[in-house]
Amino acid sequence: MLEACIEQGITVFGENKVQEMCDKIENMPSDVNWHMIGHLQTNKVKYIAPYITMIHAVDSLRLMQEIEKHAAKHNRIIDVLLEIHVAKEESKYGFKLDQCRTFLEEGLWRNMQHVRICGIMTMASFTDDTSVVSEEFNTAYSFYKEVKEKYFNESSDF
Repeated sequence: MLEACIEQGITVFGENKVQEMCDKIENMPSDVNWHMIGHLQTNKVKYIAPYITMIHAVDSLRLMQEIEKHAAKHNRIIDVLLEIHVAKEESKYGFKLDQCRTFLEEGLWRNMQHVRICGIMTMASFTDDTSVVSEEFNTAYSFYKEVKEKYFNESSDF
């Protein structure tokens, strides 16, 4: 199925499991852009660092430091999205808003040469109540605007 997508010109693929991504990468052209779209454990970064284009769910300084370390080993820059936890469900991952503000304010990310913050992402609560989902995405969008203005106003990548 992936080969059929490539034949149609699709070159960006997302995967949420490291092992499945690694298995697929072995059989795919080298110009495919891979996005890690699921929760990523720090001990798995080393397996995807040589070829990952973007990691969609960075939820801690520790994870970002691990990405920096392994991206540097491969002389690459890996794009990331900061995962923001705005859902009512505690089972979701991500920075709480105040945690993310502290993380950004402390500025350790500014010294990372192999990780580029390109935005934020969030997972809404798993519910049929559209008002809950709307409220959560509105909160995330407001936070995005705050972060963009304060830290990434000059960046065309964010």
